[in-house]
Amino acid sequence: MDKDYKAEPYYKNPRMPMLKYIPENIKTSLEVGCAYGNFSLLLQEKFDTECWGVEIVKDAADIASQKLNKVLNCDINDAMKQLPNNYFDCIIFNDVIEHLLDPYEVLKKIKVKLNKDGVIIASIPNVRFWNNIKALFFAGEWNYRDSGILDWTHLRFFTYKSIVKMFKETGYEIINIEGLRPKKSFSFCISNFLMLGRLSDAQYHQFACVVRQKTEEI
Repeated sequence: MDKDYKAEPYYKNPRMPMLKYIPENIKTSLEVGCAYGNFSLLLQEKFDTECWGVEIVKDAADIASQKLNKVLNCDINDAMKQLPNNYFDCIIFNDVIEHLLDPYEVLKKIKVKLNKDGVIIASIPNVRFWNNIKALFFAGEWNYRDSGILDWTHLRFFTYKSIVKMFKETGYEIINIEGLRPKKSFSFCISNFLMLGRLSDAQYHQFACVVRQKTEEI
């Protein structure tokens, strides 16, 4: 895959809505797929955090390295041996997990990089979003795009239930999962009513997740 596949706005996006999920007492953070480093820069400014980043695209990594304490220009799997164990208060995956070939393996391996109270923060697109459901079941369409839920660079797709399952199967417990960017159209409201609320999770574009290692594993 061409590592320079994204337009510049993708790398500039600071992902402000995810800031509310960051613990206020963090001193060290790691952002996987940090792009230009703008989100981690917010952490530096707000919490005086020591911020590390991993970014596979060299041009983006070069820009991020001018803002953050340390940036590794490589794949997260290759970065593992360069990251200190038991070090980070927070590891961040902002719209990254869906790009990984094997997110399960990454989540298992990266646990040792968290300190005993550390958390993982992630935003993950919701493939069960109502517009996707309508396009698939009523129009028979599954059209990849340059960005969004059906971004053509996504290797994995998730629903609320599969997100919960992934974190539990990789040794984490859920602290919080919240839907982001809700959209309630008339057709959604009617369909959800007829389905007795079983489509409630389909109103969200993505989910914000806060998880930690299972207590017995710490």
